[in-house]
Amino acid sequence: MKDYLGIWQKKLAKFSPLVLLIAGVVFGIIFWGGFNTAMEATNTMEFCISCHEMKDNVYKEYKETIHYKNPAGVRVSCSDCHVPKPWVYKVVRKIKASQELYHWALGSYDTPEKFNKHRWTMANRVWDAMKSTDSRECRNCHSFEGMDLDEQDKSARKKHARALEEGETCIDCHKGIAHEEPDEPEDEADAG
Repeated sequence: MKDYLGIWQKKLAKFSPLVLLIAGVVFGIIFWGGFNTAMEATNTMEFCISCHEMKDNVYKEYKETIHYKNPAGVRVSCSDCHVPKPWVYKVVRKIKASQELYHWALGSYDTPEKFNKHRWTMANRVWDAMKSTDSRECRNCHSFEGMDLDEQDKSARKKHARALEEGETCIDCHKGIAHEEPDEPEDEADAG
């Protein structure tokens, strides 16, 4: 049996440490560029609605909300709400998304009936994550400091002032802002 490690050591010994360093840097840049390009490609609206489970269910709802069409012409994409901007949190979210791909491959949500059967659980998973991060993705665009409470209607002004005072976060009140809020299942076994 050949000593493959010894063969590689002899081959690499021909190169100076500087050449190896430069080659490592070039390889690292290429790897990083490819990895980052793939990460960003999975953040596009086209990618998100490429499976019919999203396109035929929550995307239709989203198109009827202020986050899709509004007087300012600002459109929020799926990743703006569901993928953190800080790199470390983004990678963690992408790893968690592999569970969604797993269920897509299994066909767990491939009909409206299956999707709706699991919708309460899926929505609560998202709401819990948003609550745990103080609605970080909402705050990329919205902030209490940026709100002009005097310009809001009486109800919103009162609720936002209370939320600020009590340390509440966006998702505490705005669960149905971009998608229909699912009905809570009568039987907990139906939630799963």
